[in-house]
Amino acid sequence: MNDYTAEQTVFLFPGQASQYVGMGQDIFDSSAPVRELYAFASEEIGEDIAKISFEGPADVLKQTRFTQPAILLHSLAALTVLDGALEAKYAAGHSLGEYGALVAAGSLTAKDAIRLVVKRASLMEKSSQETPGTMAAIVGLDLQTVEKLCAEVSGAHGSVCAANINSAIPIVVSGNFATVEKLAEIAKENGAKRAIMLEVGGAFHSVLMQSAKDGMAAALTGVEIESPALTFIPNVSAEAVNSPADIRSLLKRQITAPVRWGQTMELLKSAGIKQVFEIGPNKVLIGLAKRSIAPEKMISLDKLSDIEKVLSPATT
Repeated sequence: MNDYTAEQTVFLFPGQASQYVGMGQDIFDSSAPVRELYAFASEEIGEDIAKISFEGPADVLKQTRFTQPAILLHSLAALTVLDGALEAKYAAGHSLGEYGALVAAGSLTAKDAIRLVVKRASLMEKSSQETPGTMAAIVGLDLQTVEKLCAEVSGAHGSVCAANINSAIPIVVSGNFATVEKLAEIAKENGAKRAIMLEVGGAFHSVLMQSAKDGMAAALTGVEIESPALTFIPNVSAEAVNSPADIRSLLKRQITAPVRWGQTMELLKSAGIKQVFEIGPNKVLIGLAKRSIAPEKMISLDKLSDIEKVLSPATT
């Protein structure tokens, strides 16, 4: 029996950097509808995304144009096998994960989410090639200080901004190589415990992604978006939103806006969340939830065996 109500439960969907070679293969092998989703995505991408997801190599899987659809497909595969057996009141996703959250909430169809993420991934990879950049994790400084230092460093030769505002872990900054490196240097001079350059494919969630943002605005125009059946919390505002027009706008804006995950966790904590399901590869969001909202029950739905465990009470 589930000891928690839907009102006490949230579905969380991971984003880029949660991937690993082999993810989702057990779910794929068990379900014909899941295999159909992978086949559909492969047609959209023009590559065999199942083969890349399951066999890699890792340096190919980590390419943005493959990483994003691969992670989304893993989340959609889990949702497909769950087939509505679990209930939650809230849904949120970390950056890319918003698309999985919107499928769970009934706002997007699985195929529309795949189309959009394939386009998003392609646009972001292209933008990274046109305007190269990087990201760094700043440990031991508060957001106000990091934003002040970003303003000081940014100028005619480049920009850097807070891009990933989590709670209980470093603030991630994003921008041109030179400005991010300079920010890392002065952060340590201003009391940061560490400043860690990250191995990423671009300056995500910064103004360097503007061309990708423009491309997503066009891609989103022709897609049907329904009002969410769950309480959907977007990254840009970390406030619940219900309007399809607002969701469309926020999906565009999130390309260059920071991920306010810490505020999302604060909202969920204040809502009395006691149960977290992370739907997709790895357990990154469960780790963040544990440190920020300390739910009583945290379940990763990564492997087929994880899904079977939560389904078993309904089938016995």
